[in-house]
Amino acid sequence: MTDLRIGYARCSTDAQDLAAQRAELEYLGVAPDRIYTDHGLTGRNRDRPGLAQALAAVRAGDTLVVPKLDRLARSVPDARDIADGLAERGVRLALGSTVYDPADPMGRMFFNVLATFAEFEADLIRLRTREGMAVARAKGKLRGKKPKLSDRQAAELTRMHATGEYSVSDLADLFSVSRPTVYRTLARQGPKH
Repeated sequence: MTDLRIGYARCSTDAQDLAAQRAELEYLGVAPDRIYTDHGLTGRNRDRPGLAQALAAVRAGDTLVVPKLDRLARSVPDARDIADGLAERGVRLALGSTVYDPADPMGRMFFNVLATFAEFEADLIRLRTREGMAVARAKGKLRGKKPKLSDRQAAELTRMHATGEYSVSDLADLFSVSRPTVYRTLARQGPKH
């Protein structure tokens, strides 16, 4: 059996920095080359390449170290699934400096409480975001992305498409936009009579 410490860190947005989590993991005894990360991915998204690599790197006797439980998962079922999977493989899970022991009833309860709080916090963030967007929309400040083409370009693209001489791919090349942008522009312009 090995006794290796593998670290995992995650940031939900590209604007956030992983430096503090990396420093904490190193302080907790994880070598810098043994830290796996995901940047710009939420804890609700289980399809995280860094997490998959960290889970693949740990072996029986190793310890997976995360700074806090909410970096690992944002839902109770997901946290439970990951922890149970690690325990079945003989891998310990350290939440900061505390090693989670699935055989200890108090440890299981503590883990479930932490997972519940992580899920609750994620739900609160989503609720606040929705409320903030609703307020911005009501004030007319949330309009969505600006179209890639000007009104004049959109009108010309629509006119050219109507001639039947240009395919969507041709128009995408001519206007230096993607095919979905051409389709959206045509849909916005609507049928002209």
